[in-house]
Amino acid sequence: MLTVSGVAGLPEIREGDDLAALILAHTSLVDGDIVVITSKIVSKAEGRLVAASDREDAIAAETVRVVAERGSVRIVENHLGIVAAAAGVDASNVPEGHVLLLPVDPDASARRLALRLREVAHVGVLISDTLGRAWRLGQTDAAIGAAGVRLFEQPERDADGRPLAVTMSCVADELCAAAELVKPKDGHVPVAIVRGRADLVGDLDLPGARSIVRSPDEDLFRTGG
Repeated sequence: MLTVSGVAGLPEIREGDDLAALILAHTSLVDGDIVVITSKIVSKAEGRLVAASDREDAIAAETVRVVAERGSVRIVENHLGIVAAAAGVDASNVPEGHVLLLPVDPDASARRLALRLREVAHVGVLISDTLGRAWRLGQTDAAIGAAGVRLFEQPERDADGRPLAVTMSCVADELCAAAELVKPKDGHVPVAIVRGRADLVGDLDLPGARSIVRSPDEDLFRTGG
């Protein structure tokens, strides 16, 4: 059975805080758990807060390619390969007069956290962020960092035994979206524990979330072809 539980009671995160210690102080982990952590608290702990007056400069610094632009709205690719509005620079749930950048290397952040948490239990770690989706309204959480988690499932046959040629589920994104249901933006619950998918927890040398990003040579929309 799959269960998803929010971790309540975490304090406001500040630069230098020990996230792993705080998580362990507020929940009990067991082998096979997947810990889904909102990128915002990772960024706060890593000191990625900048003055709001520098927001445009911050967006420009995080941008490697402008994908689309209309008025003041810019959809860009950032240095992580993520395509998002304003390069992921965020002003919600941060101190007045500041904005927050995404972690420099979410996969490395996830690995550091996983190493600490694995001193207690054999768990995987996903770092999530809220992203939009092409051709669909609204946003959902997706994985931007991962450590010790198998990111994809690819069944070979359907229920009737017919071969499946192109079906591949990004379970990392699915788990982050499920975790968002117990991590509301106004609820001060930035961490969730997914239990019941121990089969997805593996070695820390598994590919990180950067491998979810489609490579440029496979991106048909980049050229319009």
